[in-house]
Amino acid sequence: MYQLHIEPKVSETDALGHINNTVMPVWFEAARTPLFRIFNPELDFDNWHMVVVGLALDYRRQTYYGRPAEVRGWVASIGKSSIKLAEHLYQDGELCVVNEAVYVNFDHETQRSRPISDAQREALQQHLKEDS
Repeated sequence: MYQLHIEPKVSETDALGHINNTVMPVWFEAARTPLFRIFNPELDFDNWHMVVVGLALDYRRQTYYGRPAEVRGWVASIGKSSIKLAEHLYQDGELCVVNEAVYVNFDHETQRSRPISDAQREALQQHLKEDS
């Protein structure tokens, strides 16, 4: 599992006083830094290979400024060149947003996916969700 604790900012609110729905993908992406480091330890943009190819957000509850939030995420599955992530956003102990993200290990020179290495696969497996 990977986690990120968030203190919502005033600038992230909308006209209704909620955290704007466009902020959630940014929060989820920020929580993925440990996964990005598996593919690019220095987070060097000249060596960036993980590209998002899908997001599916399901908003369950409203979120607000002034209340800490937490992202919890897991690797749901590992394919030949892609990973599927399952992510939850909590505020006040309540599940507010569920997200599924799909990333592909991508070679920008060839414009094709590239296989996930055995070492990367092993590191990703540390983030698999254990059945409870």
